[in-house]
Amino acid sequence: MTALATPSSGLARAWRKTTEVFTSPKSGPVLVTAVLFVLMYAVGGLRYHGFFAGQVLLNLLIDNAYLIVLAVGMSFVIITGGIDLSVGAVVALSTIIAARLLQTGWDPVVVIALILVATSVLGLLVGLMIHVFAVQPFIATLAAMFLARGLCYIIAKESITIDHPFFVAMANTRIPLGYRMSITPSVIIALVVLVVAVWVLQYTRFGRTAYAIGGGEQSGMLMGLPTSRTKVLVYVVSGFCSGLAGILYAFYTLSGYALTAVGTELDAIAAVVIGGTLLTGGYGFVLGSALGVLVLGLIQTIISFEGTLSSWWTKIFIGALLLVFIILQKVLTSRRT
Repeated sequence: MTALATPSSGLARAWRKTTEVFTSPKSGPVLVTAVLFVLMYAVGGLRYHGFFAGQVLLNLLIDNAYLIVLAVGMSFVIITGGIDLSVGAVVALSTIIAARLLQTGWDPVVVIALILVATSVLGLLVGLMIHVFAVQPFIATLAAMFLARGLCYIIAKESITIDHPFFVAMANTRIPLGYRMSITPSVIIALVVLVVAVWVLQYTRFGRTAYAIGGGEQSGMLMGLPTSRTKVLVYVVSGFCSGLAGILYAFYTLSGYALTAVGTELDAIAAVVIGGTLLTGGYGFVLGSALGVLVLGLIQTIISFEGTLSSWWTKIFIGALLLVFIILQKVLTSRRT
C-alpha cells in the first residue's frame, strides 16, 4: 500500500529541487547573480532616498547600453572557451573613426556601416589567426588590441567632438515610458541585440556548436558540427558587437578619443563571468551577461548615491565579486565531475 505524501516530504522535494537548480553549473551562477542584484537594489532603496525611482533603474540601461552589447559579443567568445582582449580598443577605434569621418562631412549611415564592416573584418582576422595558425586567443586578441589602439593615435591624438545632427539627436532623444520615465534609442538597440543573441545561442546550429566547442571541441567535431567555422565566426560576432558598442558610446559621449574605453574589456569579461558564463566555456547565457552588466552599473549607482566614497571603490567591489564568482564556478563544476 502506497504511503500518503506528507507536507514535510513535499517540502523536502521542493528543497532538493531548489538546491539542485542553485548548485547546477549551468543555472546556479545566473540565479545567484539575480538574487545578488535584487538584494543590492533592495539595500540601496532602503538606504538612499529616491533610489527606488523607476528612472534610476532605467538609467542603468541608459548608461550601460554599450557595455551590454559588448558583453553579448564577449559571451559568444567565452562560451567557446576563448577570450577577447581587443574589445575596449575597438570601441575607442570606432568612436574616433566616427568622429573623424563625420567631421569631414561623411553621411552617418555610411560611417556606421563602414565601422561595423571594419570591426567585423578585424574579428575575422583574429578568428583566422586563432584557427589557422593555432595562436592562443589571449595572444591573438592582445595583438588586435595594440593594433586598434595604435590606429586610434594615428587617426587623432586629441579628443574630437561629434556635432552631427543625427548623432546629437540619438544622444538627446528620450523615448517616454510614462510616469516620468524614459529610455534612449541606444537602449532599444542594446535590447534588440540581446534578444537576437538569445535566439542565436539557444535555437540555431551556430549557437549549439558554440556551446559544443566550449564543452569539448573534439567531441563537437565527431558529432559533425562545423566547429572550425564557428570558432572563427564567434570573433566576427565579437568584432561586430565591439563596433556597435563603439557607435553607442559615441551617441552617449558625442566624442571620439584614443583613450576611450581603456580597461573596458575587463569590465565586459567581469560582467560575463558574474553573469554565470564559465571561463572554461560550455555554459553561459547572454541574459546572465546583461544581468552582470546591470550588477556592475548598480555598484556604481550605489557609490554615486553614497557620495563619500571614491569611484575607485567600484573596481574594488567588482574585483571582489569576480573572485567570488570564479570560486563559485570552480566549486559547482568540481561537484559535477
